[in-house]
Amino acid sequence: MKDEMEASEAQQLRSDLPVMSYHETLRSIAGVLASFFAAMLAATIVSIALPTMMDSLGGSQTDFNWVLTSALLANAATTPIWGKMADLFDKKKLLQAGILVFVGGSLLAGFSTSIPMLLGARVIQGVGMGGLTAMGMAVIGTVIAPRERGKYSGYFGSVMAVATAAGPLLGGLIVDSPLGWRWTFFLGIPISLLSMVLIHKTLHIVHIKRPVYIDWGGAVLLTSAVSLLLIWVSYVGKPEFFAWHSWQTYSMVGGALLLTAILLWVESIVPDPIVPLRIIATRTTSLAIIASIAIGVGMFGTGAFIGQYFQIAREASPTMAGLMTLPLIAGNFAGSVFSGQMITRFGRWKIYLVLGSLFNVAGLLLLSFMQHDTEYWLLGVGMFLNGLGMGFMLQNLVLSVQNTVKVTDIGSASSAVAFFRSVGGSAGVAVLGAMLSNRVSDLVNTGVSKLGAEFMVGVDAGDSLNLSAMPAPVRLVVEAAYGEATGIVFLVSAIVAAVAVVCVALIREVPLRRTI
Repeated sequence: MKDEMEASEAQQLRSDLPVMSYHETLRSIAGVLASFFAAMLAATIVSIALPTMMDSLGGSQTDFNWVLTSALLANAATTPIWGKMADLFDKKKLLQAGILVFVGGSLLAGFSTSIPMLLGARVIQGVGMGGLTAMGMAVIGTVIAPRERGKYSGYFGSVMAVATAAGPLLGGLIVDSPLGWRWTFFLGIPISLLSMVLIHKTLHIVHIKRPVYIDWGGAVLLTSAVSLLLIWVSYVGKPEFFAWHSWQTYSMVGGALLLTAILLWVESIVPDPIVPLRIIATRTTSLAIIASIAIGVGMFGTGAFIGQYFQIAREASPTMAGLMTLPLIAGNFAGSVFSGQMITRFGRWKIYLVLGSLFNVAGLLLLSFMQHDTEYWLLGVGMFLNGLGMGFMLQNLVLSVQNTVKVTDIGSASSAVAFFRSVGGSAGVAVLGAMLSNRVSDLVNTGVSKLGAEFMVGVDAGDSLNLSAMPAPVRLVVEAAYGEATGIVFLVSAIVAAVAVVCVALIREVPLRRTI
């Protein structure tokens, strides 16, 4: 009976949708692209401005990690909620609601006067970004047939590439200008408001009413389990917090496992689970999810730590650091546009997932050789290959899932892939940041001890990013430590990314549907 109802809804949706030309379709998603651009721009601007923010607000490497992780975690935790609501409520109104939440978070972040205030604002931003991510994919999946979706997914990839390119450059220019780092948050607000106007005028979606059930219990359990695990990862092993073998470790890890077990039980019995197990259990979706987790670690880790490396280890200005990431952007742009066009033209998509996963691992391995004096051309090749792999994989993993699920499940399935990618990213930033912090602390303590006892007194150089307050000799030690330590971030990312190679190789290629 349920399958018959879903088939009826899908048929009704197909019959009610107008047949649109290419230009009409592009016009209808213009606002979605604009909102996606604003969210991506906010993320990439922040990555290049973070060292300056930490110096201004007196933050540490742990704070650096959490400014990134808090937004990613909020994004991850709320994306399934937005995705489920996309199957229940009007997608257009939900997309506009996500924009308003994002704007509110951006305003609060721009006016932040302390690290805790900035973290709270980033959580609000992350909630809004979860809405923009889930709704954008749901809209594309609703109005465009899978065979044609590669072309439009290519446009999303292009927007991502342009935002990723513009973000570091604009962020660097803004930080180096009289405006200061606060305007890196304010800049996305007018773009977001413009996207709301475009969505109101151009986006027209037929909404099929369905019985409403929101799995709030699943949402709370999901957020709690992931948050508890990431908090443990961020602070374990630090002398000022707690050891690996401690009651805090056993409590947090045990609590996260218990919450996960309860979550799985709840999701198996509720009518409309926030993480639909029947969808996740399918071969293509499960493999795509594992691959998304694996590439999420490298994707967000690269963006987070490459700009920090250039600014701290190589003393580049924020503007120059943005320019130095251009190979990464060029690769992402080329991969997303080329694969999108080729998929639409020939209907084959698996080859781009396989090539993308291999390029990604190769790029991360090259970046793992990073030292404070590594030749830039080697870093450039590594960044380009990493970006090319991301461009081939990100949108096409979602496409592979959308092509295999029922039309009534597109919102939940798409958001599930985005959710686990964000979980991989947030976990990756937390874990990689903790590893980087510990390695830097060891190198800094060793280096400072050689300078003499007078430099050890009152200097928390091992975790501090308040470089302007450090004595010049200590600052040089910290800069060298980041140069020597950052390579471990990319080595671990490459090992994790190898999992994605296996997953995409096992995904069964299904011909793309020509209908919605």
